[in-house]
Amino acid sequence: MTIALKDRHCVPLADHPALSAAEINTLLDQLQHWSCVGGFITKTFHFAHFRATMAFVNALAEMCEREDHHPELKVTYAECTVRFNTHDVHGISVNDFICAAQADALVNAA
Repeated sequence: MTIALKDRHCVPLADHPALSAAEINTLLDQLQHWSCVGGFITKTFHFAHFRATMAFVNALAEMCEREDHHPELKVTYAECTVRFNTHDVHGISVNDFICAAQADALVNAA
């Protein structure tokens, strides 16, 4: 039985290689509307108003702190663009996909 990405937790990946393009594409198929752009997996979340945007950003920050895996964020009034990659592997890792799935779960639970 495979554990869903959203139910997994990040692990240290020093000395591990970045995922291959094939591995990235396979994992992207498990996410909702994420894409691979410029060495990051990325998604823009849309909200009705600023308070909803900031509620998501704050919940995302808490989740990322728990996982010790932090994204790049661009926050505007009703949008938040989230970009993940893993500095330790100099590319994209499974930890990026775990956090992306958990970010989706934050929105789906709201």
